[in-house]
Amino acid sequence: MPAQNLRFDTRILHGPGHEKDVHNSIRFPIYAGVAFGFESAQDMEDAFLHRKPSHAYSRITNPSVQLFEQTLTQLENGLGAIALSSGMAAITNALLALLNTGDTIIASKYLFGNTRSLLEETFKGFGIQSKLVDVNNEKELENAIDEHSRVIFCETITNPQMNVSDCSLISKVAKKHNLIFVVDNTVTTPYLFNAKEHGINVVLHSTTKYISGGATSVGGAIVDLGNYDWTLIPALKKYHNHTRFAFLSRLRKEVYRNFGSCMSPQAAYLQTLGLETLSLRISKSCDNALFIAQCLEKNTKIKSVNYPGLESSDFYHLARAQFNNIEGKGFAPGGVISFELGNRDEAFNFINHLHLVKRATNINDNKSLIIHPASTIFSDFSSKDKKEMGVTDNLVRLSVGIEDVKDLMDDIDQALVRA
Repeated sequence: MPAQNLRFDTRILHGPGHEKDVHNSIRFPIYAGVAFGFESAQDMEDAFLHRKPSHAYSRITNPSVQLFEQTLTQLENGLGAIALSSGMAAITNALLALLNTGDTIIASKYLFGNTRSLLEETFKGFGIQSKLVDVNNEKELENAIDEHSRVIFCETITNPQMNVSDCSLISKVAKKHNLIFVVDNTVTTPYLFNAKEHGINVVLHSTTKYISGGATSVGGAIVDLGNYDWTLIPALKKYHNHTRFAFLSRLRKEVYRNFGSCMSPQAAYLQTLGLETLSLRISKSCDNALFIAQCLEKNTKIKSVNYPGLESSDFYHLARAQFNNIEGKGFAPGGVISFELGNRDEAFNFINHLHLVKRATNINDNKSLIIHPASTIFSDFSSKDKKEMGVTDNLVRLSVGIEDVKDLMDDIDQALVRA
């Protein structure tokens, strides 16, 4: 049966790249070595000039990493993918490959702390400016665009505000101005969100999260969905002769190669294994998150709950429209919740009295994790910036795992009483 006719879970296990192993192993091995041999000097030259597909050095390509890239590509229905050492590496490499000094990024003002720091602080040294706006406000988005704009960037669901980006609206504006629409799809993954259907051009992932199989390894990925005319982008001028592969070519032959932020073969093995149970884990996590969010919404000790799966959420209808997964199995807007208690002290006391839920950073582990965003991942920002981003002192973020939801609620309830 052709791979394109297979359904999501089957494609993960039997899609492109799953060739027969020389020893008939049904689990693709870890190619942990660095260098690959050649029959002749001519073969080596062909490999380095990309005249023949061949592995030469693991920092550039590796069989174990390639399998992971091929699997992600076909899950996103994309043109090609590059796996990296982390989600932040994916964001950095993708944007640096698309931008020149003097170019501008239009980005959501509700970004993960490290991502916002990258855009506002680090990229400034490269002469790349960022304009942070409410990307769901069409007028505000339009007003931010000028002749230097090249990219619109956002997250499918923001962390920790749990705002849903209106990708169809943003895509319409991006197409109107020939801008590249880049989306961080970490929280939703290709199982919950079909990025290509919503006009997105480049998808980024922190594969450390859901994809890894439960925080087994750090990784990231860039997926070119193959639906943008790269001849419109000055930063890719040298690669315009590569036509639809211009972006991937600049990454592979220059930016990704020269920055050295490759994924390790060991991480690729673990993350390919993690993909095999992706839908099972996400489904349980999302079901748990919705149940907990509904319980918290009824609790008088909670001031507010942010979860787009709640009918009371401002993003409920948008989430329903966007996050019906490609198998049509229903609506599931991620496994992360944030909520506000009375004040910072109550938030800290609540966190400190949890037993089952772990006090840890990261999201979409198999275990449930909790953190106080204002004092941790947003601690470097001013009070004014945190207020503008909706990161208050009484806000906590709960990444819901795959434990029995009744045990999780028992733990949460007792901690709320003691807080």
